[in-house]
Amino acid sequence: MTHEILDVSIKPINYLSATHQILIWAREGSSRIVFAANVHMLMEAHDSPAYKKIINSADIVTPDGMPLVWMMRVKGHPDQQRVYGPTLMLHVLESAARENIPVGFYGSSPQVLQSLLARMQSKFPNLKIAYSFSPPFQEINQEEDAEIIKRINASFAQILFVGLGCPKQEKWMADHRGRINAVMLGVGAAFDFHAGIKLQAPAWMQNIGLEWLYRLATEPRRLWRRYLYHNPRFIVLAFFDLLGFFDK
Repeated sequence: MTHEILDVSIKPINYLSATHQILIWAREGSSRIVFAANVHMLMEAHDSPAYKKIINSADIVTPDGMPLVWMMRVKGHPDQQRVYGPTLMLHVLESAARENIPVGFYGSSPQVLQSLLARMQSKFPNLKIAYSFSPPFQEINQEEDAEIIKRINASFAQILFVGLGCPKQEKWMADHRGRINAVMLGVGAAFDFHAGIKLQAPAWMQNIGLEWLYRLATEPRRLWRRYLYHNPRFIVLAFFDLLGFFDK
């Protein structure tokens, strides 16, 4: 079962059930994609029908942002909680370490990835890291992409965390579903957070939906357009959504 917010299908789910389903698919060797949706993702989907199609093709889309959680509560899921990508990543890593399921990491810079791997191995000593790769910034050609796919599959990683940022990571994951034999999770800035490169917003700011303000204050040049352009539009569109204008 899913629920529509601005014509994007979000699944009423929690950390426990999301982790449980991801591990089932991992043990099966299924090629699946899991996204964590926030306001930025929904507005990118609103502006791009092709990207919206990608989001709606996912096996699970979790409510990552508090505005989406509030929308789902109003729309009939009063107990809905946030399923935040960076936190979901830790839940999945903990379970993978416990069940000896090999994992991989794809994205970010070599320095961030090196720190991330060291920290995650320290946090979860039994974690089996089968694959890691920091792709180049320039576009990868078909031959290089085929080699990446070959190496991921040869590693036997059953869960692949993808940290390329929205919307790039969702497009990459959708393009590689059926070709990479793993459950792929798009976790965005989680690589930076868990590597200790960037600080997460305090819990109280996250709980009241002000994480965006914290991130804007810490990275104004990179994030100003995302928040100052997308957020006001989302508020207006969410209002019309609640009035039924997006009902099919």
